[in-house]
Amino acid sequence: MNAAFTVLIVLIIIAAILLIAVVLLQNGKDGGLATNFTSANQTLGVRQTATILEKATWYLVAFILVLSIVTVFVGRGNTQRGSNDAVSTEILNQIDAASTEAPAFPLPQDNPEADQQPAPESGEK
Repeated sequence: MNAAFTVLIVLIIIAAILLIAVVLLQNGKDGGLATNFTSANQTLGVRQTATILEKATWYLVAFILVLSIVTVFVGRGNTQRGSNDAVSTEILNQIDAASTEAPAFPLPQDNPEADQQPAPESGEK
């Protein structure tokens, strides 16, 4: 695995954890966890704290989105074509060989007469 790919994945995970924390800190209907941090509210003001948390949410979402797109392109260049092509070709050849061989067990034949026979009654002695 490529080192850049690993670093990008780790950054996405860290940003996701930070996003969870920021969302939980925001004021909801019942005040949220932000009401527990009274010193921050007194210093910055309640409205300014909410604005900072909202901006942080949007920045983290944008950061995760950009990193996800970059990770896709870095991950595509990460595949090794040489060894995978040989394995893919071998698997495809095995599938073709298996589809042309006769089945290992006989398949049931369509017998319309067997479907029309009445079922035996269980109440007879």
